[in-house]
Amino acid sequence: MDNYIGQLLDNRYEILEVIGTGGMAVVYKARCHRLNRLVAVKILKSDLAQDADFRRRFHDESKAVAMLSHPNIVSVYDVSRSSSIEYIVMELIDGITLKQYMQKRGQLSWREALHFIIQITKALGHAHSRGIIHRDIKPHNIMILRDGSVKVADFGIARLTSSQNTLTQEALGSVHYISPEQARGSHVDARSDIYSAGVVLYEMITNRLPYEGDSPVSVAIQHINSVPLSPRELNPEIPEALEAITMKAMASDVEKRYPSADAMLSDLEEFRKNPSIIFDYTPADFMNKPDTGEPTQVISNSGRRKAINPRLRYSEDVEYEDLQVRRGSGRKRAVMVTAVVVVLVVIFSLWFFIFRSFFSATSELTVPELVGKRLEDVRSSDDNSEFTIVEGEPQYSDETEAGVILSQDPESGRKVKRNTEITVVVSLGPRTASMPDLVNTEYRSALIYLDNMGFDFHVTTSEAASDTITKGYVVSTQPVYGTELTKNAEIVVVVSTGPEVKMVTVPSFVGLPIETVELQLAALNLKEGTLTPVEDSSEDGTVLSQSVAATTSVPEGTAINFEISVGPAVTPSEKPVITPVTLTQTIGLPSGEGVVHVVVELDNAVVFDKTVNKNLGSIPVSLSGTGTEWMYVYFDGVLSDSREITFS
Repeated sequence: MDNYIGQLLDNRYEILEVIGTGGMAVVYKARCHRLNRLVAVKILKSDLAQDADFRRRFHDESKAVAMLSHPNIVSVYDVSRSSSIEYIVMELIDGITLKQYMQKRGQLSWREALHFIIQITKALGHAHSRGIIHRDIKPHNIMILRDGSVKVADFGIARLTSSQNTLTQEALGSVHYISPEQARGSHVDARSDIYSAGVVLYEMITNRLPYEGDSPVSVAIQHINSVPLSPRELNPEIPEALEAITMKAMASDVEKRYPSADAMLSDLEEFRKNPSIIFDYTPADFMNKPDTGEPTQVISNSGRRKAINPRLRYSEDVEYEDLQVRRGSGRKRAVMVTAVVVVLVVIFSLWFFIFRSFFSATSELTVPELVGKRLEDVRSSDDNSEFTIVEGEPQYSDETEAGVILSQDPESGRKVKRNTEITVVVSLGPRTASMPDLVNTEYRSALIYLDNMGFDFHVTTSEAASDTITKGYVVSTQPVYGTELTKNAEIVVVVSTGPEVKMVTVPSFVGLPIETVELQLAALNLKEGTLTPVEDSSEDGTVLSQSVAATTSVPEGTAINFEISVGPAVTPSEKPVITPVTLTQTIGLPSGEGVVHVVVELDNAVVFDKTVNKNLGSIPVSLSGTGTEWMYVYFDGVLSDSREITFS
């Protein structure tokens, strides 16, 4: 297990797991306890930390990256340097590399490639404006986020342009993407990044690299001496303007290349606005190789066929032959001697190969059964000394422990020649993951996150009160954050029900004045409910009963209803006797012929409701009441008269 896993750096960064390994450093996933966020921590490898030059380069990277702040560049949060450990704290990216994306998608559409290269160029423009050259632009160092945005990462060999150190003895960057001046060990400036970005664009729109070879050296020589096939020869659907941009970025002559990332970005933006645009330059302007001042170098025919444009082969071959003639007769003798030696070596090699093949063919071996055995045991066993054991891509296995062989090719029992390679796939053991930090996460989102991890966890939920975690959010998990998990692990997610409810014992309020009761309710965090007035011999305002019985426990905030005395009831004998008075009122009828429907109300009570003949002129209506009341007269439903009647 890694020594740093579980450590707390500077009492702040808890190292959780390894997420990547490079030539100089190891990158870990970590948690910043001060800001409670996940970060990436890049730690210089311990064996390299002993080398002052490596420490200097690592520290230069820290200074370089810390100067950058751009949405398309991985952010750096912190830098630490001590006698025992050096590390950088960076933004943790949730995504995949552009290389992985291209491997999954294959050839990208030119629109998608344009979307990516614009963001890459913006990042380079920002870095160059701060005096920083990346020197290792390649799809492996470009991260694609879930939203499609791009972040340039890994300034592992970046250096300040003010630095005068040139690492000519090291292979800087990846050979398929390095500029010709990098391959020659010449002066490197911002235009080297533009060349590498052009190679990345070339690969995106053609689904192939401009130069390939049998060795890194042959590829590097092609960057110097060869010209790639134009993108439209490989994919005619590529717009001419985008092809021109690509070839200008990849111009071997730095003077013909874009002078800056901003200049390249300007052309990309013009092309984005108008894909039919025609620039004042063409791919042919960048097809000739510059005069490097160095002798012509010979590369393998296979590499030459892959790299050189067919239209230029004849002229380059003639140039090569002319160069040989100009070297003069003084060198012809040396060439002839060298040729004789080469012929003898070839003849001897062929004889040795045929001789060895003849005797090897007569000695076939049976492939042994390696599946189920530990790789270290297989390699140390003398029984397998006649074979070459090659380790293929390891795989996770829920049934097989780490280090045990899962499969082999060729299979056991087959007859093969001596020293045949047997490729074995070794188990990495069960796939594991760290328990994520789900505390204070909405519980449904937490369950979705666990499901998306793809481990078929058995997840159950329980509830618990919490004064600090909002209701419906995760209070805790079992196992806890950071625990190593395997497939089908049992996980319990505890969900908050909100603050714990406090219970109150209800006292007896009967017989107390309602004012006193209200004060006691407030002190107990209880609420006053409905007050119902009741005639009682008790003093006005005295509590007669309560809806919750005394000594009952109820939650704080519970409302209690009360019956309240309004004093004693008045006895019938004490009430004055009022005798109704009867009066007769004359109601005038409307003029005209026919009948009319007459309704008379006395204080909203109907006392007369008849249909009468209008010829009567008027009708008497008898009314009975006390005090003063209002009379209303309606003819056919329409109010016709209203008057106040006093009964005396």
